[in-house]
Amino acid sequence: MPATRDDLMACFRDLGIEVSTVDHQPVFTVAESGDLHDRIPGGHTKNLFVKDKKGRLFLIVALHDAEIDLKKVHQVIGAQGRVSFGNADLLMDVLGVEPGSVTPFSLINDRDTLRVTPVFDAAMMQHEVLNYHPLKNDATTSITAQDLLKFARACGHDVQVLAVSEQAKAAAL
Repeated sequence: MPATRDDLMACFRDLGIEVSTVDHQPVFTVAESGDLHDRIPGGHTKNLFVKDKKGRLFLIVALHDAEIDLKKVHQVIGAQGRVSFGNADLLMDVLGVEPGSVTPFSLINDRDTLRVTPVFDAAMMQHEVLNYHPLKNDATTSITAQDLLKFARACGHDVQVLAVSEQAKAAAL
């Protein structure tokens, strides 16, 4: 059984991570979440669940307005060939969430098999506070960037912080 929001919050408490959560109507796309950006401070984000031609899985997490070239991102993240989106069944099987609810917090459901490589965009990690769905798209949980890394590592994942967005690449120049 995938972790629930209560399981996630218990994990944060066990790790000494303070978060705040705002409940809202379900949002399925970045475009639908516009008014939340005004109500909830911090960096708002998007999550891309992708696989390479060898079946390796990646969770790319970036700011909501980040431009990510899916034809070239494989060169940055170390994928074998171009990446494509993982389907809904694979997403549920590996991360225990549905499309529209993808979040780095879903790494809690990949603690045993460690099938996913999390990739956090360097530009996103410059924000002190970041916002993600707590496993369902009817709420937004705020967490510090450092605590996000702490959480991912506690789930057994070796996070890659890389310049995957055009914004992060420009900032690196």
